[in-house]
Amino acid sequence: MVQPRRINRLAGRYALVDDIPFRMPVQGIKSSTILAAFPCDPVKARVLLASSEVHPFVLWNKALLLVTVVDYRDTNIGKYIEFSIALACTHGARPAPRLLPVLARGLYGFGQWVYDLPVSTEISVKGGKGIWGMPKHQANLNYIEGKESVSSQYDLDGQLGVFFEVKRPRSIWLPASTSAVNYCEFRGMLMKSTIYFSGRAGFSLFRKGAARLVIGDVPRVQVLKTIDLEPDPIATLYMPEVNGVLDDHFESWFCTYEQPPTSPPEGLESVVNLGESRQWLPPPSAPVPGRARQSALT
Repeated sequence: MVQPRRINRLAGRYALVDDIPFRMPVQGIKSSTILAAFPCDPVKARVLLASSEVHPFVLWNKALLLVTVVDYRDTNIGKYIEFSIALACTHGARPAPRLLPVLARGLYGFGQWVYDLPVSTEISVKGGKGIWGMPKHQANLNYIEGKESVSSQYDLDGQLGVFFEVKRPRSIWLPASTSAVNYCEFRGMLMKSTIYFSGRAGFSLFRKGAARLVIGDVPRVQVLKTIDLEPDPIATLYMPEVNGVLDDHFESWFCTYEQPPTSPPEGLESVVNLGESRQWLPPPSAPVPGRARQSALT
């Protein structure tokens, strides 16, 4: 796994941050993950962004909505599921050239803007939001590995948030060892964090019907219905066993606006009273349109 020497040097040491104990590194082992990249309108997708220094990454003439679900089975804070809804992006004073950020990620600050990040446990919310500024909140989640597909559902307050399903690739053969950059907004600041991961992956490219995304009635996800999402992804990924390390080094900048903000952003009041519970909410139960027709996949 490609990661800074500092992480290796600190391995085995201990930290206590916001009352959460860590044995370094901050990691998850033997996890499972699915991912799909759905094309959408780059102009309309800007509504997902909360910083003027972050821009939609454009592949040809489309932005990419990235949906990633990780079943964390062994971490510093216990097991939990994380359901990420993000937009591929670049970071800088102006938008980057098309395609080039994939080849020069560091030069253009290539990564993903995390718009919504429901998780299974309270302690994951406390750590992920309070330390790294991630937009985590507790929700009803599942992760089901079937014979023909892998799926996950996100419910909140009895409503369907998002249902996501990826067809199993024909084989799991590609060795993957890389990093990914997350950008988030919290406390009126742009937060940047990095994760390093490795494992074997199966994938598909431009395969019709390779994934399915259903957007429900949860208010926060309604904006996804306005960005002209295409139903078929340009790529999908499935890693049945992946190891990841979240860097304890992160960066932040003030989010700035042309006019003085009129309302305060979400701040520390949303995490200061959170506990360290590892208890999951009940599994999601909201009906998914067309789910009976698709049930044979799992």
